[in-house]
Amino acid sequence: MPAAVLWDLDGTIVDTEPVWLAAEFSLARRYGGEWTEEDGLELIGSDLLDAARTIRERMGIQPTPEEIVTAMVGEVADHLRHADLVWRPGAIEMIDRLAAAGVPQALVTMSYTEIAEALITRMASNPFGAVVTGDRVTQGKPHPEPYLTAARALGVDPARCVAIEDSGTGTRSAVAAGCQVLVVPNLVPVEAGERRTLVDSLAGLGPADLGALVAGPGLPR
Repeated sequence: MPAAVLWDLDGTIVDTEPVWLAAEFSLARRYGGEWTEEDGLELIGSDLLDAARTIRERMGIQPTPEEIVTAMVGEVADHLRHADLVWRPGAIEMIDRLAAAGVPQALVTMSYTEIAEALITRMASNPFGAVVTGDRVTQGKPHPEPYLTAARALGVDPARCVAIEDSGTGTRSAVAAGCQVLVVPNLVPVEAGERRTLVDSLAGLGPADLGALVAGPGLPR
């Protein structure tokens, strides 16, 4: 078994990326800015304040990056509290199997605490021994700080951890922290590279498969 499994949230556990894109387009309409889906896809996995600075510049709008983040976080959190959620294939099943096997888990997301808490309230129980959010770190993904913070909070060696990610930005963060990364691309492609294994879906995988990444790396055939 891995020492711990460190989960990204958006696009990895639940498919919130379209919700973020909708929030960006809503912002553009409200302030008369220009925005495209390609612009939004470039921001997937990024630190929210960094993303907000890009949004402000490209849209040419007046709100501060902090105001932009507050508006979008509120919209996404409201969706997580009240809308029907689209869970990523195999994610909840993997979380449950890891919990049953006694493998520690952490949530490592650039979404803010309000969003993480909204997600956890929709789960049958809280499986996460640590929750690291974008408003609780100094440097967001792709910097290694988020994943190093999660491993430290769980008291485990990041080199014995598996991170599960859907974006290149998040993958670079986890690799820089020393984790093995299981990449399940969603809306954006992720390049192959050191300490990363790409799969189409978590469906059909279990804790032993993640343990093989730490031992190998590589999923058993």
